[in-house]
Amino acid sequence: MKSKKIICAAVAVAMVMGAASFAGCIVTNTEEDIKQTIATVNIANNKSFKEKFGDYASAINEEVFIKRDMITAYYSVYYQYADQVGSAGALFDLIKDNLVSNAVVTQYATVSLLEDGVKSGKLSLDEFKSKQSETEKYEYIINGVSEDGVKKAKYNVCYIINNTLDSLEKDIIKEDKKDDYTGSGTRATPSGIDSLKEDYIPENYGVYTGYDGYLLDNAGDEYEPVEGTNRNYRRQAYAEFIGRLQTNYLISSKDAETTDVMELTYVQDSYVSMLEQVLIEEFNEKYEKQQEEIISELEGEGDDAIYTYVQDKYNIEFVKQEKEYASASDFETAMGGISDTKFILYSPSTESDTQEIDGTYGTYGYVYNILLPFSSTQNIELKTLQGYRDNDIIDESGYFAARNKLLKNILTTDQREAWFNGEKEYSFNAEEYNKDKEDAQKLAYYNGGKDTRNYLFFENNLTRKDKYETLDRYVGLYSYNGKVEKNENGSYKLIPEKLGIDDMLAEFSAYINFVLGGGNHVDYNAGDALNATETNFDKYYETTDFTKTTDDKEIDYSKLVYATGKVNFKEAAKEKMFAETSDRYLAMSAVNELQYAYTTDTGVLSQYIGYTVSAYDTSYIKEFEYAAQTAIRSGAGTFKVCAGDYGWHLLYVTDSFSFRGGANYKPVFNKANVEAEGTFENRFYNWVKDSALSSETGKRQAAILKDFNTDEAVKVYKDAYKDLAGLK
Repeated sequence: MKSKKIICAAVAVAMVMGAASFAGCIVTNTEEDIKQTIATVNIANNKSFKEKFGDYASAINEEVFIKRDMITAYYSVYYQYADQVGSAGALFDLIKDNLVSNAVVTQYATVSLLEDGVKSGKLSLDEFKSKQSETEKYEYIINGVSEDGVKKAKYNVCYIINNTLDSLEKDIIKEDKKDDYTGSGTRATPSGIDSLKEDYIPENYGVYTGYDGYLLDNAGDEYEPVEGTNRNYRRQAYAEFIGRLQTNYLISSKDAETTDVMELTYVQDSYVSMLEQVLIEEFNEKYEKQQEEIISELEGEGDDAIYTYVQDKYNIEFVKQEKEYASASDFETAMGGISDTKFILYSPSTESDTQEIDGTYGTYGYVYNILLPFSSTQNIELKTLQGYRDNDIIDESGYFAARNKLLKNILTTDQREAWFNGEKEYSFNAEEYNKDKEDAQKLAYYNGGKDTRNYLFFENNLTRKDKYETLDRYVGLYSYNGKVEKNENGSYKLIPEKLGIDDMLAEFSAYINFVLGGGNHVDYNAGDALNATETNFDKYYETTDFTKTTDDKEIDYSKLVYATGKVNFKEAAKEKMFAETSDRYLAMSAVNELQYAYTTDTGVLSQYIGYTVSAYDTSYIKEFEYAAQTAIRSGAGTFKVCAGDYGWHLLYVTDSFSFRGGANYKPVFNKANVEAEGTFENRFYNWVKDSALSSETGKRQAAILKDFNTDEAVKVYKDAYKDLAGLK
């Protein structure tokens, strides 16, 4: 029997990296104290085990959890769960329960996969028994059921260790080169930066520590070293890594003396944890495949099976939403939660249902918002204009006219300076990247016709699509709009191009045209909102009757819309919204990227597909509300520029519910789209399927725990951790 880590290497390393911040939180007496056994798990001791698995008891290695395992887990999950459980002691109890549950499921998955392998002839029980170590036994089973499972576990351990050493080495280099530039600024970035594809496993990958056998060349071509690395820095990082492991009793004094990182007990245990993780994944995948086969045969036969199943689930969800979204407020709340796994199938009736506007009965929608703000000086001037806004109609109209003078002079710039000089550098020179590449490998990017614009961002996601995930709703080919010079200290000197509203509209249109493959896909007309003068007082009202006061007269907000336009899609159907090669998706992705480049309204950058636009009064400023509500009536691809007290708002409609209230979002399913990636039907089907599989997997694990998490299989020694359980 041996103690094993109960969290995967990724989580354990997170604890190691943050351990210093927890100093003093938990007090242990001695190294021997944290070696006390707090629980053991062996499901072969369960009375029903032989009934279920016959003579496979030898497949089970008893799990022994010690106090150190609880403390390690505590450090890794503290921030995530501390507020949910009320006290440190309660969190330790929860950790104990999770350790035991995970061990029960792992043991069940191990013996189940072994039994399947023996029955299929791919594995032999006698050969399994001949394996000496726990690692060898796990590897034997995994190799019998998975082509790349063992390779994946090894790669994950090496990758995580390298990442940890990279982080430590960066700090060491930074400290050693204090005169070099240290960034501090931040700007929101798209999610998924440098995210590895789930199934990516390089052929040759090792750990780099700076010691013999673990030099940079040994790490393989796929490893990307820290800028400025050398053997001395890397050895210092390794020493820091070892020190933190030893401080937290994750390795012994003897282990601390070795430079063979893969021989560390901690690393070997982490590898075992990874193998266990792969075993559970393979077990779940086997069960999910069985469930998928069942799903494909439900409620139908032949080619109509999936279609019928999804349509029935759709009908059930529609009726559910019809009850839940009876009021506008409930519906608007639901709209705010839309995501890849949350669909809107129904909208309530609105007062506008009886009045056709712009050829449709548009009600609700979503918009992106590129805010081009007043400068600090202009904001001061704007405050002095507030005196115009009283009950005198002439002064109210005069305010808009005076504000227009400021709007004329707004000059915006590319806001991505922090992606150069911030806490983390994301920029790269696209021309340098293209220099040695074949034509097919070169990046064709947008530079507005200027050779000086050649810096892009997020190189891994753009250039290594075999390894890294593609960024969602983000093209990535819009170069920094300005000149870039790299300083000797590593910082960048940026000279941004200044854009007025007409320049911005030209840039907006040109980039969308570029992303859609060239040509002219964007039409727009600029109005005369900027041309009002202080003497043209009636311009902003629906009537010229000057006998009425401001309170009696309605502002005509259409006079505050400067431009209206539309992106013309080749494929304008709603179901193409998330098809990554469709015009609609590409245009939406281009506008989203322009938000990251220009908007100072950073709140919109965290929205799924933009701000929710209601059919009723909103909390938005009235100019924005009017522009957005009228834009959604013309559907996805519509954009407007309106004036406001914050500056210019360039609004782009990503989606709209252009139908009368009470109608289906998708009245008729297109059967051909159920298996067409990116369509509504396909996304809805995947959600239904994943929900069903997740539910079934959860039920499966609950059944396993019910049958095998028993007093016969699990022994808990409360006295060994009573000091931890009693913490407040």
